[in-house]
Amino acid sequence: MREPDNIQALLEVGLDFMGFIFYEKSARYVDEVALVKIPQLFDNQSNVKKVGVFVNAGLGAILAKNQVLPLDLIQLHGQETPEFCRRVKEEGFQVIKVFSVGQEFDFGQLKEYEDVCDYFLFDTKGKLPGGNGFSFDWSLLSGYRGGIPFFLGGGVEPNSINKINEFKHPRFFAIDGNSGFELAPARKDVAKIQDFKNKLNK
Repeated sequence: MREPDNIQALLEVGLDFMGFIFYEKSARYVDEVALVKIPQLFDNQSNVKKVGVFVNAGLGAILAKNQVLPLDLIQLHGQETPEFCRRVKEEGFQVIKVFSVGQEFDFGQLKEYEDVCDYFLFDTKGKLPGGNGFSFDWSLLSGYRGGIPFFLGGGVEPNSINKINEFKHPRFFAIDGNSGFELAPARKDVAKIQDFKNKLNK
């Protein structure tokens, strides 16, 4: 998210999380001008958790963004090590570590992250760190037998409802929707998200 009017409209929908991308190469990058307009929108919306999305950023850069927009969770979308996740967690944030899943993905590598992350996010393996806009084979997640809850991402869009309802996993926690609900980069279709949420709740 980036645009104040769009953020305000989605706050009224009643989401659990809202993401802000601090990766300069992303079409959804929240620059300094946009960033300063956002915090006041959350004065009476404490139930919506703010997620800062970073790709191989330093801890100082994360803390600097947090000074302007207080964040609840940090989503690490690069090649961050377990040690770096630990450092972020020690600053008081909940940590989401993203892993891009393809046919050859080794779920064994997640073991060393389990003590330093609150959630995993399983996304599509593609050319970009995220926002590739297409789904991966969710059946591959049967190979995940760890204890950390996960967000399911990668190509989730309005027509994914049936697929989501059919997907079963004991650690399936939340859905990460992005490009499939957009009118333009960082501008979401509020009506589509409201309809999706209504159907999901049913």
